[in-house]
Amino acid sequence: MERDAEFGEVESAHKPHRVRLTPGARRVLAAAERLFYERGIHAVGVDLIAAEAGVTKKTLYDRFGSKEQIVVEYLAGRDERWRGLLARRLEAAAGQGAAGRLLAVFEASREWAGEYGSKGCSMINAYAEIDDPAHPAYPVIAAQKAWMLDLFTRLAREIDPGRADRLGRTLMLLHEGALVTHGLRVYPDPFGQALDQVRELLGGGAAATRDVPLG
Repeated sequence: MERDAEFGEVESAHKPHRVRLTPGARRVLAAAERLFYERGIHAVGVDLIAAEAGVTKKTLYDRFGSKEQIVVEYLAGRDERWRGLLARRLEAAAGQGAAGRLLAVFEASREWAGEYGSKGCSMINAYAEIDDPAHPAYPVIAAQKAWMLDLFTRLAREIDPGRADRLGRTLMLLHEGALVTHGLRVYPDPFGQALDQVRELLGGGAAATRDVPLG
């Protein structure tokens, strides 16, 4: 089980195997995270990771066992940091009702994308390279997106139980579309556009909730 700061305990169907991070392993992971996100997973080999981390290939394999495990740690680590940021934003919006917390999710994503997501969503990018369910990192990707859909659906249920599933899926589409559009730099501030669409979905139009404080 893992704890969701907003909704209590949530079942984790795909708990990935993780390794203990020694100082050398942390250097490897820091280098791998940067390289994987900037260049792509398949384009980056263990020789380059080891060289960038200032360790030998033997140290890399001793700590992680395989490149695949480094990918697991890379994606799981980003997911943990994202959930931590989101938990803080949801906590700050705790008194604003489900509508305010929904807006807080998109504001948190805009903040994350601005600081950590210049090339878009790491999970979506990884899925473009890892579409085999047998890959050890595949469950990390699938579980993260399933968790986000569940979050949107539960918040939608507080607003309108009768259309919670449909509204949750629509919110998910808006969120994922904003992530991709941000990475592609199609136009400025796609999260602002998505926020306006969320406000309209909630029934008040863009102006009605534009000034809701989000902490």
